[in-house]
Amino acid sequence: MSAVTAAAGGTEDVVDLVRTAIHQGEFVPNQRLVEADLSVQFGASRAAVRTALVQLAAEGLVERVQNRGARVRAVSLDEAIEISEVRMVVEGLCAAKAAERATDDDLAVLREIGSDMQAAVDRGDVFGYSELNRRLHATVRGVAGQKVAGDVLERLRGQNVRHQFRLALLPGRASVSLPQHLEIVDAICARDPRRAESAMRAHLASVIETLPQVASGPGR
Repeated sequence: MSAVTAAAGGTEDVVDLVRTAIHQGEFVPNQRLVEADLSVQFGASRAAVRTALVQLAAEGLVERVQNRGARVRAVSLDEAIEISEVRMVVEGLCAAKAAERATDDDLAVLREIGSDMQAAVDRGDVFGYSELNRRLHATVRGVAGQKVAGDVLERLRGQNVRHQFRLALLPGRASVSLPQHLEIVDAICARDPRRAESAMRAHLASVIETLPQVASGPGR
């Protein structure tokens, strides 16, 4: 039985359910997405499924092949690197804005996430660290208050989620990225926009440098 099942109402419900299935790896790259099967799985009409697949294609998660239906879009290493390069610029901007706009409460949240990341690395909790990683980046985006940038980054994250997940599981990766994340937190807490932007860009440069190791690993 599918790990992602629910009674879907309209198109947006189906969009959310299929997107979640792709993000969680239930639907894998190049897997065909058959409208009839999705309709049964999610308890939705064929029309709702069809419209949802069109929307997900616009997001870059699904591709529609003429006369062959839809499938999960595979993101190549080259594209994953390009996505990360765009993230490096946009998330750098968000880090700088966060350093300018953070309240004391925001800084307390960032420090807590940083402490939790350190604790996760100390106990070898790879999955916990990966979730905290996601929370840190999301928090920085939220504090920055840059809605357009946030929307762009959320879309890019969705397209690159499989590479990000495999990167998180790379042996020793958490120990490498932890000091980078802590520097981002420290720079924002120091309310130093230039340092915060530089720290974020350095972190994502490290991601770009490491992506080829992920692509050449087992199960590529």
